[in-house]
Amino acid sequence: MTRKILVTSALPYANGSIHLGHLVEYIQTDIWVRFHKMQADTQCFYVCADDTHGTPIMLRAEKEGVTPEQLIARVWQEHFDDFAAFHVAFDNYGSTNSDENKACAQDIYRTLKKNDLIEVRSIEQFYDPVKNMFLPDRFIKGECPKCHAKDQYGDNCEVCGAAYAPTDLIEPFSAVSGAKPELRNSDHYFFKLSADSCQQFLREWTRSGSLQAEAANKMQEWLGGEGENKLSDWDISRDAPYFGFEIPDAPGKYFYVWLDAPVGYMGSFKQLCAQNGLDFDEYWKQGSETELYHFIGKDILYFHALFWPAMLQHAGFRTPTKLFAHGFLTVNGQKMSKSRGTFITARSYIDHIRNTEYLRYYYAAKLNGTMEDIDLNLEDFVAKVNSDLIGKYINIASRCAGFLTKFFDGKLAFADSKPLLDGAIGSGQTVAESFEARDYARALRDIMALADRINGEIAAAAPWTLAKDESKRAELHDICSRALHGFYVLSTLLSPVLPALTSRVARELFGMERDFSWADLATLPTHVNPYQHLATRLDPKLIEGMVAANQESLKPMTESHSETRHAEHQQHATAPIAETISIDDFSKVDLRVARIVNAEHVEGAEKLLRLTLDIGEANTRNVFAGIKSAYEPEKLIGRMTVMVANLAPRKMKFGLSEGMVLAASGDAPGLFILSPDDGAQPGMRVK
Repeated sequence: MTRKILVTSALPYANGSIHLGHLVEYIQTDIWVRFHKMQADTQCFYVCADDTHGTPIMLRAEKEGVTPEQLIARVWQEHFDDFAAFHVAFDNYGSTNSDENKACAQDIYRTLKKNDLIEVRSIEQFYDPVKNMFLPDRFIKGECPKCHAKDQYGDNCEVCGAAYAPTDLIEPFSAVSGAKPELRNSDHYFFKLSADSCQQFLREWTRSGSLQAEAANKMQEWLGGEGENKLSDWDISRDAPYFGFEIPDAPGKYFYVWLDAPVGYMGSFKQLCAQNGLDFDEYWKQGSETELYHFIGKDILYFHALFWPAMLQHAGFRTPTKLFAHGFLTVNGQKMSKSRGTFITARSYIDHIRNTEYLRYYYAAKLNGTMEDIDLNLEDFVAKVNSDLIGKYINIASRCAGFLTKFFDGKLAFADSKPLLDGAIGSGQTVAESFEARDYARALRDIMALADRINGEIAAAAPWTLAKDESKRAELHDICSRALHGFYVLSTLLSPVLPALTSRVARELFGMERDFSWADLATLPTHVNPYQHLATRLDPKLIEGMVAANQESLKPMTESHSETRHAEHQQHATAPIAETISIDDFSKVDLRVARIVNAEHVEGAEKLLRLTLDIGEANTRNVFAGIKSAYEPEKLIGRMTVMVANLAPRKMKFGLSEGMVLAASGDAPGLFILSPDDGAQPGMRVK
């Protein structure tokens, strides 16, 4: 029976270039897809698309004097070309601005509405009276209500990390026009993720084995225990003017990213179905026996593991077989940096290094199927490419193939083929298990161990010495034949990682009229053509030139967009480091260990909890913290945390707040209060 698989990667936003951080995901996915396409009993398709809708696209197009359609068409081609250069081979690369995507999004919306999972609510939000548009949170700036840092976004402060509503900002202004925004009411459409049917389904689905263990554990934290309802409804609409699809029967209202962007997986596959005569329902309707896999960054796990499956389930579609979440990329152990020249675009790599398979190999050597971050150490990158690919893999063919064509007319001969075939098939089974599990690092360790063994046998036999003695021709023929068989096996095993190089090996060296398949491990090559140069050592100067060029080209750049998401959001969607301060500046902040003596809801407050804190003083402190979305009050009582003890008291309509507790947050949903290590006591100073 043929195994049928559909694979997707998260959709890159059409408001920026593909960079090396993005490529972690697409290269990882492409390797997995290529491995499965090499299997005789598997039909595997890989689709993706540009995520093209939203306010940033509309505003950028306006700034450049083009239509949004012209902008996204240009960016689509840039993205497609970059992916192709790195041998990321989509079966279809679409756009969320397609007719197919529109039809899918509207169909899902109508079904959810019919199932009473869409609710219309009037909400108050900021409106730009100059641009005549409602402003997304990231397009509103002002003074942080917590630490009073200037020029902060409307959803969180990049200096102190506080999360808040745009209405909490002091002296807010529009990031689009600079005008003072006005508060106006507007009807918005919400998907009722908090509905009992969604809650119950997600409790079961997140425990079904569709998530990595670490991801499943995180979902249980976000879902809470039985009887709890910690999920919030999701706003799926935006007001005109907006570049996107209008919501059926709701003039002036448009689908926001939460609905029409992930549906881009379906829209892109619909295009492939039309091209190849595939049955869309076979892959997407409930009850489907095909397999569906999403490769995503860990920062959009909340969305893909909760909102997306709940939406699919209640709209009559199948849910993913598995979600594969990966970590972020660092360069030289640090976040990618424009000032250091390590925020490197795909195009810059192509222009300077040219050989994109070197990066594919290095990433593969780091990826182990977990959510751990990986590091691109540029010095190690050069060393590993030159050691493994040139010094071990290519070295086998370059040392031995010439002897076969010079003395034996390119023919291979084997005294005993069974051990060779058994070894090749055994290696194939071992490596296949690693590829299937996305543990490419283990696969490459096993492949390079085989290369080491072959090189050891070559060194011991010394064919260059045997070639000088006509009486040693049989020995020469034997070692070179076995070496080239080993190279044939290595090339087959490396094909998912190095598709272009191994295609040349198959066609040019072994005279095949196709690329390698996994079944080739069960056959012996019989002939080689004259050896042609296959790869060049990676020159460290090329790396230095690329880094220097990025430092120069990126220095004058300013932030061109204020909203990121999907694959663009996956790579270091953390707030930039604030300006450097002195130790004297830091010492002014009095951080104290605090015990939460009591925690309770605040009547009339959507985001706040009232915390009573013991910091070793005669009296407790009263602090209002915007952590209601993340914590149940009763679970905080007795917990240790850290607070800013010398922050000026702030009078709020609910009472006086006498400090601030510390919490971590990012662009992905979730707040995480800080806790000291065991043994810390209330009142201890944090230094």
